[in-house]
Amino acid sequence: MTLSTAAPPVAEWVAALTEANNADPEISAHGKYFTCSYLLDMETHTFVVQLDRGKIVDIAVNPGPLDVAYQFAIKASADTWRNFGVLLPAPMYHGIWAASFQRDMKLEGDVLVLMQNLRCVTRQIELLRVVGVPV
Repeated sequence: MTLSTAAPPVAEWVAALTEANNADPEISAHGKYFTCSYLLDMETHTFVVQLDRGKIVDIAVNPGPLDVAYQFAIKASADTWRNFGVLLPAPMYHGIWAASFQRDMKLEGDVLVLMQNLRCVTRQIELLRVVGVPV
């Protein structure tokens, strides 16, 4: 299933995700130790989200392979990300585990860091339903 919603411009999306994350009460409550960097590969764009104590401090847009270090990566096709970014996602687009078992999503790198921060990462993915996805 391909959705026909217009993707927000990348710079607007970066600002919107940063604002939504940094104002989110759940991430604020659970994010005391949420300090890491991770890659979101959305096929047509890649982003390295850098966090310090639950707050996004930077999002690198389309960095080169050695430009910005990250601990883990969440990779999927643009179509999968578009399906994540709707208000009420279809089955198997509601979470990273479902999408990695039933869709084309892959989790790579230091998955221990992902697991240590799973609630906050899950909440950030849920925020895509509010801010959309830039692909």
